[in-house]
Amino acid sequence: MLFMIDTSRHLERRLTPLNVWSLAFGCVIGWSAYVMPGTIFLPNAGPLGTLIAMELATLVMLIIAYNYSYMIKKFPLTGGEFIYAKMAFGETHGFLCAWFLSLSYLSVIPLNATAMNLIMRAVAGDTFQFGFHYVVSGYDVYFGEMVLAIGALFLFQMINSAGVHVTGKIQTFLVMILLGGILILLGGAMFSPNASTENLTPMFHPVDSSFTKGIMAQIIAVFVTGPMSFVGFDTVPQLMEESKFSSDRVKVVMDTSIVCGGFVYIALTIFACAVIPYVYHHSWPAYIADLSNQSGTAGIATLNAARIVMGSKGLIILTASVLAAMLTGMIGFYMATSRLLYSMSRDGMLPEWFAYLNKNGVPTHAGLFCTVIASLTCLMGRAVMGWVFDMASTGAAIGFAYTSISAAKYSWQEKRTDILIFGVLGFILSLMMAVFLLFPLPGLNVSLGNESYTLLFLWVVIGTLFYVIRRTWGGGVNRPSLRGEYRE
Repeated sequence: MLFMIDTSRHLERRLTPLNVWSLAFGCVIGWSAYVMPGTIFLPNAGPLGTLIAMELATLVMLIIAYNYSYMIKKFPLTGGEFIYAKMAFGETHGFLCAWFLSLSYLSVIPLNATAMNLIMRAVAGDTFQFGFHYVVSGYDVYFGEMVLAIGALFLFQMINSAGVHVTGKIQTFLVMILLGGILILLGGAMFSPNASTENLTPMFHPVDSSFTKGIMAQIIAVFVTGPMSFVGFDTVPQLMEESKFSSDRVKVVMDTSIVCGGFVYIALTIFACAVIPYVYHHSWPAYIADLSNQSGTAGIATLNAARIVMGSKGLIILTASVLAAMLTGMIGFYMATSRLLYSMSRDGMLPEWFAYLNKNGVPTHAGLFCTVIASLTCLMGRAVMGWVFDMASTGAAIGFAYTSISAAKYSWQEKRTDILIFGVLGFILSLMMAVFLLFPLPGLNVSLGNESYTLLFLWVVIGTLFYVIRRTWGGGVNRPSLRGEYRE
């Protein structure tokens, strides 16, 4: 072999429950949480429609998390959904699940990296728009901004290489900044004369000649963003072999990350709606419709609200929160993706190179692969990032579905009726989310765009070719088959 694995090295158990919660919550809340109130939530459903939809989405994710907690107790191993699908239905299903899940995780890393350029454009103008530049699908890609994004990626590669205990502490610190900034501004809005409940009406988007979706269609339009909004809590099983606490505590970690994530999405939407410029005469529909015509922080509803409530201090506070959210998303998904690739390699699904651990017990080769792919993706610009992330939401739904149906299968064998019900229900709900994303429904403009369909097709083709080629490689890497370790 060209590359040999040092079998004396193992993943280190150094993560506390707070560290894992911070990693999960930091993945759930990224740049999109601050942008979606003005681009998706309010334009599609208004404040009350968003409240109902996100509460329903939170409930659905709690149901799916119930299945995750059951499977984690059975297989507390790095790899998560990949392991569950493989153990329940065989290698082909395991590979299929992992292939789409890796896309879902990996795509969020450059998405947050390039989002740093957007926030810099909003608060610092053209500071980083220097050097040569080119245009991809109408988006200007500047050398200076690419240095910023790619530099951040390699910085986190170095931080992660230092060990999971270092990464966990940094993630927890950043999450405190993320949450602290949001809570400070929400508290400020409660006592600000510039915030008014009068701005929350109408509760749903008014139906007229230019907007024809009824109340139910409005709620569904936001509800189907669930996979995209809550992707991140499911990174917890990827970290189980590095967690120094019992799997019995995992359910609390996942549930609280989901509930807190749902609260942040709803709170930021209400915040953006309750605080609007006076010139719009308390009409949030008129304000939201005009956002695309604004520039800088005025074009981002949450940042504009922060400025109106607390002036430049409010803008600085929320900008710090946004940057922390981007960084936590990059760290969390970097860890989750590298651990998933490591697990696949350890089980013979990928070359041995991905299973290498450095002296700190970190899969640095898998991490370097993530960094290189994310850096190359950044070069394609922000527009392409949107297409990839839309497609990746389908990958998350597939991961949810496999975990739920695996839980249903094992609970059927064990005659656990409670788990069986949640497993079947989670599987059905996950499929519904995938269907809403993949197939356009009358009256709902929430399905994937043509570019995302094309990329998804290419991903399927590449995966098929890779799997066929992989079948010629043969067995596992440095450990017995999981089927030998876990006998039913």
